[in-house]
Amino acid sequence: MTTTRFPLPPVGIWTGALDTVPAARAQELAAEIESLGYGAVWVPEVAGRDPFVHLALLLSATDHLIGATGIANMWARDAVAASCATKALTEAFPERVLIGLGVSHADLVGGLRGHNYDKPLTAMREYLDGIAGAPYTAQRPTTPARYVLAALRPKMLSLAGERTEGAHTYFVTPEHTAQAREILGSGPLLAPEQAVVLETDPVRARAIGRRYTSVYLSQPNYANAVKFLGFTDDDLADGGTDAFVDAMVAWGDADAIVRRVKEHLDAGADHVAVQALSAEKRTVPEYQWRELAAPLASLTE
Repeated sequence: MTTTRFPLPPVGIWTGALDTVPAARAQELAAEIESLGYGAVWVPEVAGRDPFVHLALLLSATDHLIGATGIANMWARDAVAASCATKALTEAFPERVLIGLGVSHADLVGGLRGHNYDKPLTAMREYLDGIAGAPYTAQRPTTPARYVLAALRPKMLSLAGERTEGAHTYFVTPEHTAQAREILGSGPLLAPEQAVVLETDPVRARAIGRRYTSVYLSQPNYANAVKFLGFTDDDLADGGTDAFVDAMVAWGDADAIVRRVKEHLDAGADHVAVQALSAEKRTVPEYQWRELAAPLASLTE
């Protein structure tokens, strides 16, 4: 862990939608995200654009926007490759790069990539050892290479606080944020993702939200993490009850969404990565980004 704190602004955008458009259009959208006042853009990794390449494209089209991976799969590249890519980006874009690393999920590691998904906490600890010891022969960055870990449960959260800048938590509630802050202590960064839908009709909003919750409840890591918060199997059935969807997805008008983001910040988050969900798949939620920009900016004043 570095000694100087990474200057991560309070609110950013988490989105996989930039993968659905040509690279030039993704760059235009990143520039708009920056112009709207958001402090960071988080991009995922499954089987789309390489997230390190993607960040290079987006950061080259912006002036001060922070680019973060949410989350780079440790099984997609060895520790030396991850270290070299992070340092190359950091050298080109000082204090604008935050690499989120995660152990991913058994089906995406074994089924998709052919690796053995075993003892993920130990694997991540060894991966961080590899990053710490990795050589680098190119021009070195003038600022530290910054990492956070995808973490939900206490042991991975503790590792995140001990070995990296902190934690990027995903598919969580403000209650989880409070628990994570207690585990991390006051120093490390805590950057939860929060799904939102700018829609006041309960039926429409929950239908959009339930499509999102259904995806993540199919993964044991996420299902077990929300059970740790007190939800039961009955709460999680068929994509989740209305109450569960409401807990995971902030929906309504802009004020309702701002309230949920503020709950995370009040619970100890340093930054909230807002993920706007669309009614249609592979749709860029640029309308929601625009409508929420000014209301969310009030949280940074």
